[in-house]
Amino acid sequence: MRALVVDSGTLSLRDEPQPIPAPGEVLIKVTLAGICSTDLEIARGYAAFKDILGHEFVGTVVAGPPTLANKRVVGEINCVCGRCDMCTSGLSSHCRRRTVVGIQGRPGVFAEFVAIPERNCHIVPDTVTDSEAVFTEPLAAAYQILRQVKIDSKMNVAVLGTGRLGILVAQVLATSPGRLIAVGRNPRTLDLLDRKRIRTSTVAEFAQWGEQDLIIECTGSPKGLPIAMRMVRPRGTILLKTTCVEPAAMDLTPIVVNEVTLLGSRCGPFSEALSALARKQIDVQSMITRQLPLSEGIAAFALAADPQHTKILLTCNA
Repeated sequence: MRALVVDSGTLSLRDEPQPIPAPGEVLIKVTLAGICSTDLEIARGYAAFKDILGHEFVGTVVAGPPTLANKRVVGEINCVCGRCDMCTSGLSSHCRRRTVVGIQGRPGVFAEFVAIPERNCHIVPDTVTDSEAVFTEPLAAAYQILRQVKIDSKMNVAVLGTGRLGILVAQVLATSPGRLIAVGRNPRTLDLLDRKRIRTSTVAEFAQWGEQDLIIECTGSPKGLPIAMRMVRPRGTILLKTTCVEPAAMDLTPIVVNEVTLLGSRCGPFSEALSALARKQIDVQSMITRQLPLSEGIAAFALAADPQHTKILLTCNA
């Protein structure tokens, strides 16, 4: 099968063996896959990953139990042991022995086929199109925020970074009661959020420094946290979504002095994301700027790194 493989920071299109599902796994024919910022960072060397890239996808089960046969599915990316202390305490996404699709120890979805555990699969509702379903994983990560922090009507809430994830996070937080503003640098994505009636500001024009109760840092850049530290009020909270290969060098003294809570945040609830997509509560179609075949995957990565594009999708089986 054809697949996009990263090896020592070099991305290439290769012929790879079709995966053979292990016991408890299913084989999925990948329909669409999405390129995200984490994929771009891995291609630059983040996580020292050497295998097939990609973790956002929708596809059809071609080998598995009768309950999933020929079903359209999306899949959670953490493949867990189910036996360690993290798994048995309800924290399986932090499994001590986990592999992560396209990120850590397991081939990804930028390929014609992928094998993942049966329990990771979620059937896509008929009312959700393939081009919507492919956003399930990052949208679930956005909904994870609402599980980690309680937002009330008195809170000033800022989404810092209006790229792929930031757009989804802003839409999810717009359903909460907080006073929301999205802060970014890209006029095109800020305009997209303006059209969704979400209040926006450029970083240069932002005026509420030191006043935000909660900041969701989605910049994808090591420069994001220092900006968030200037935005947050004393005893406020910064929730980090950024992963990047470039190390951050900064003075963390303001976090100590201002008693700021710093939270990490990653994967989230697929059921909530699929439900929101089925209700058409979150708009993802407007984020898609190009869809290319897997054979043009290297060109697709170049487009995904261009700020003039938002979401680039790969058609993995033409």
